Amino acid sequence: MSIDEGYIKYEAHFTEGPPPDAARVAELERWRQPLYAAGLIGHYDDLGIGYGNISVRAARPGEFVISGTQTGHVARTSALHYALVEHVDIDANRVWSRGPIQASSEALTHAALYALSGNIAAVVHVHSQRLWEAFKGRLPTTDSNVAYGTPQMAYEFERLWRDGRFRDEGLAVMAGHEEGIVSIGESLEEAAKRVLALST
Repeated sequence: MSIDEGYIKYEAHFTEGPPPDAARVAELERWRQPLYAAGLIGHYDDLGIGYGNISVRAARPGEFVISGTQTGHVARTSALHYALVEHVDIDANRVWSRGPIQASSEALTHAALYALSGNIAAVVHVHSQRLWEAFKGRLPTTDSNVAYGTPQMAYEFERLWRDGRFRDEGLAVMAGHEEGIVSIGESLEEAAKRVLALST
């Protein structure tokens, strides 16, 4: 496991503020529960860091609500565990977020995925050694030399999208991010169920 797992690599511009939209938070928690129960979102006790994150588009174009950094250990989240990402500059590696907690270390990747298509309404990023090993190379897979939370990872998803299978299947394996799998969907339910189906 990479020692820098879970740490923010982008330049963060965070403003403390009120929690994001309550309805979106409730939807996120609803679908986070089965992912957490399956161990796809959680906490590495030996490393002392959380893993996995989940997001959904917000009302304004370009904005989305995402789980906060290092919340993987939380069994049941509340509005205090989510942030609103207001703007992202992928090329400059910068993320602007607002809320009671700073956005996930994967916020840059989530933003890149939303930028692929207006039909993408939700993003789920989970961890599973078993699924990662089983589906690496079988599902659309990012370059093993590209690390999580970087502009290069964002460009990798653009490549997979152009190739077509990721656009059609909505699932991808992050080869350079051990255990990392991403699911997208036209709804949060679709994105969550896609990755949950891999476990069955």
